[in-house]
Parts: sequence; C-alpha cells; structure tokens
Amino acid sequence: MWVSLTCRVTLLCLAATYGTASFGQTVSTSDQAGLNLDTAVARTLESNPRLIAFGYQIQAQQGRLQQSELKPNLEFDLLVENALGSGDFEGIDGAETTLSLGWVLERGKRERRIDAARASISLLETEAQIQRLDAAAETARAFLDTLALQERLIRTEDAVMLAEQTAAAVQKRVQAGRTPAADLARAEAELARMRLDREDIEHELRTAHRRLAAQWGEIQPGFTRVNGDVHQLPVPDAYASLLARLEQNPDLSRYLNEKRLREAELRLAEARAKPNWRLTAGVRRLEQGDDQAFIAGITIPLTTRNRNQGEISEARARLAMTDADRDATRVQIETQVFALYEELKYSLHRAATIREEILPRIERALEDTERAYAAGRYGYFELRVVQAELLDTRTALVESSIDAHRHVIEIERLTGTTVTSSVTYP
Repeated sequence: MWVSLTCRVTLLCLAATYGTASFGQTVSTSDQAGLNLDTAVARTLESNPRLIAFGYQIQAQQGRLQQSELKPNLEFDLLVENALGSGDFEGIDGAETTLSLGWVLERGKRERRIDAARASISLLETEAQIQRLDAAAETARAFLDTLALQERLIRTEDAVMLAEQTAAAVQKRVQAGRTPAADLARAEAELARMRLDREDIEHELRTAHRRLAAQWGEIQPGFTRVNGDVHQLPVPDAYASLLARLEQNPDLSRYLNEKRLREAELRLAEARAKPNWRLTAGVRRLEQGDDQAFIAGITIPLTTRNRNQGEISEARARLAMTDADRDATRVQIETQVFALYEELKYSLHRAATIREEILPRIERALEDTERAYAAGRYGYFELRVVQAELLDTRTALVESSIDAHRHVIEIERLTGTTVTSSVTYP
C-alpha cells in the first residue's frame, strides 16, 4: 500500500516509528532481501550528516537562552578622595574612603531577551522538522531513482533476451537460405546495442546505490538492491481536499513560529528604548573625624536623542514582512500543488492508456508478426519495427508509473499529509 511520506516520517521523528512512502510491501532489511524504503528513511533520520550538523544550531541557541537568563553582575566600587595631596590633605589623614555596591535595573529587558531566545529555539525546532522532512523526501527520491533503474534494467534484460531470440531465429533462416546474411548482421548489431544499454544501466545503478547510501552518511553501500513495485500506482484524493490540508505544510507552519520571534524582537526593541537605571549603595569613612556615613544614589540616563527608534522600526518591518512572506509562500505552494496534481493525473491517465489500450495491441501485433516472419510473409525489417514498438511501449509504461510516484512524493512533501491510496497492476 502507498503510505504517506510526510505523515509517517513525522511519526518517525516524534515516536521513532519506522515508516514512509512505500513502493511495495515491507520486507526483510538484510542485504540478501534488499533494502526497503522504511529502513532507508529511518537510517537517514538517524545519521544524515546535514541533520546532525543542524542539531548543533539548536544547541547553540540553547546556549544563548542560558546567557539571556543571567542578570547583570553587581559592581563593587572603592573610591578614595582627598588623599596624598598637600597642606591639610597631605598623606591620608584627611582622606575620605567610599565603599559601595552598584547594580543595574534593566527594566524588563531580561524578560524580553528570554522571550526572544525561546522564540528562536521554537523557530529552529520547526526548521529542524523541515530539515527532517526534506531529508526523508530526498531519500524517497533517491530510492525511487534506484528502483526506477532496477525496473529499467529488467526491461533492458527483456530486450536483450528478445534480441537473442531474434538473432537465433534469423540465423536459422540464413542457414536455410530464406533470409539474406545482411539481416543476421543487423540482428547481431541490435543485440550488441541492447547489451551495451544494459551495461549503461548497470553503471548508473551502482551510482544510484552510492547516492542513496550517502543520505545516511555511508560511502560504501551496504546493499545491492532495493525492494518495491513501481506498478503499485497511487490513487489521488480530490484537489479540493488537498488544498484544505495545505495549512499542515511545514513551510507555512514555520511562519507562525517566525512571527512569534519577530513579535518578541519587537518587544525587546521597545524595552531597549528604556535606559537602564543604575543604583548604588555603600559606606563612606571620613578619616579626619573618624566618622562613617551611609550613601545611596541612582543614575538615570537622559534619552533625549536615542530612544531606539531605528531598531523598533526595523523590528516592526520584519514582523510585517513575515506575514507578507507567508502569503507569498502560500500562493507559491498552491501553484506548485496544482501543477503537480495535474501532472500526477496525466501520468496516471497515460499509464492506464498504455497498459489497457496500447500494450495489449502491440503484444498481439508482435505475435502475429512473429508468425508471419516464421512463415516467410514478413522480413526482418517488419519484425524489428514491431519489436522496437513493444520495447518502447513497455518503457513508456514504466516511466509513466515512475512519474506518478515522483509527483506523489512532491505533493505529500508540500501538503504534509497523505494524498493517495494505491492500486497494483500486473
């Protein structure tokens, strides 16, 4: 069954439940049985190098939160006056010594810094979720590419087998004197081309294995094949239903946390418009009279010029920009979903037409042509034309099925929900 990519990946992220979009039944994860997509995504979420690197950004922001929670340190002040002068103030007999402590009143700035730091962490956590979904989607794409190459290799091997059978049949006719030797040369040349095509796909498949393994940081793939069925085609829900779920798109949800951050930054900028007050309190000793006195003071800066107007204006503009960016992103995502949905429907229609209307007729035509060729009514050219049509039709069916799966991956990544059930065709 075709299972939601992002929905099950979210479960993976939150509850360590292994699962994602599948192209076939879940099977053993051993190399002998091949690699399934569930395991590939699980490994990606656990060991993807980019996800690991992004995790350090969250740790760094948590350090900034810790720092923002600290209050300003007390200030120790020692002041000696009227000492080491001349006349009555010679030496230290007339000295006045003041020992005081000072502290800063931030007037709400610390609370605003904490709010901004926490909002930054929330935004980064949303970004981390987006990164996880992106990594899972990229793994699904790499998995599908590998599965597609495997299917193409099967089709190419069928073509090689057909070319071998044709070459053998032509050779018999040449030996019987019923076909010119040129037909055998053409059949053998076609066989060589088919074998070369098979080698090309085998090289591409090895590279695809390496790209897939790189998703979880492996240089040498620990598998030799992947498991799945490209003919297990999706059945999409209605387009209106997809739009109704669009709010679950993680890229749109990100703007909610970003808006909270911008609001916190605006409140912090407004708090910074209020200058810090500085309080002092201490004891003064007067040496001449051997007296002591308590002192206290407050320092209030005059904000006649700098009331943090520029930073407040910048914060307000960034807050407004968040809403504008979200609206623009939603329009872009809706447009992408519409385009992908149309492409998905066409790919399914194309696959159904090829499978139900075109392929059966080509197969019957090949059977009739082979009988006519064996009877001597058709030549090699007619036989080769029908064979090429059959191979092209089978390839087109595979490519249409692959396109449908690829569109589903992209739609589910954009909507954040499952959008299909599935039907398997022989």
